[in-house]
Amino acid sequence: MQGSSAVALNGCSLAVNSAHASALTVGGAGSIAAMSVSVVGGETGADKITTTEGNQTGTRAVTDPYEMASFGSFSGCAEHNFTAKTVLTINPGVYCGGIQVNAGAVLTLNPGIYFLDRGCFCVSGGATVKGVGVTLVFTSSTGSGYATATINGGATIELIAPTAGPTAGIVFFGDRNMPAGLSFKLNGGSNQTFGGALYLPKAAITFAGGSGTGAKGCTQLVADTISFSGNSNFALNCEGYGIKPLGAAAELVE
Repeated sequence: MQGSSAVALNGCSLAVNSAHASALTVGGAGSIAAMSVSVVGGETGADKITTTEGNQTGTRAVTDPYEMASFGSFSGCAEHNFTAKTVLTINPGVYCGGIQVNAGAVLTLNPGIYFLDRGCFCVSGGATVKGVGVTLVFTSSTGSGYATATINGGATIELIAPTAGPTAGIVFFGDRNMPAGLSFKLNGGSNQTFGGALYLPKAAITFAGGSGTGAKGCTQLVADTISFSGNSNFALNCEGYGIKPLGAAAELVE
């Protein structure tokens, strides 16, 4: 985490658990405030970390809480290169080439699983995407060109995961076969709200979320690497969201 980033993990813990780096760096004017911080490797910039229940290095790695979760199989295409330009409501299915939401559009997702077969979940600034009981699966039917996501600043996102079923608690589900380091840019800022887990175990996530990010109580982040920018906030109060706990105390994994 570089530059002037500030990460507030309100009432939750940070576990740095990457299979590659297993280290936490807080550089420049960056800072972290959390209930606790646990790092498998070492830390750089420990003086910029504030905790109420301790800051530990050399800890045991957290196991994957969604290791047994599966999004099932899919086939065909409900839509090709879908673009929302106005006020629309769509249904679960296979979206080949992804979903794009233009500025000014308001897109509502009915409950269910949305398979993004390649392409991008791309949301422009000034666009709105909302849905309750939804999971977006980022995958590829060809084994290449896996779907990814880009949410630009100024977008309004309100997506809540299902509380039951095979993807319970998961609002973003990244195919475990995607290449490590695939870029996901979740930079919606203060109007970016996810209720549930962003389970993207192979992804390189850039995350920027302001005070509104934690306002609805539950964002759990699982990725290969995470880069915070701006003033990112997390507030974990996940009762009723169907998510699984990360280890004994950890609530966010890098």
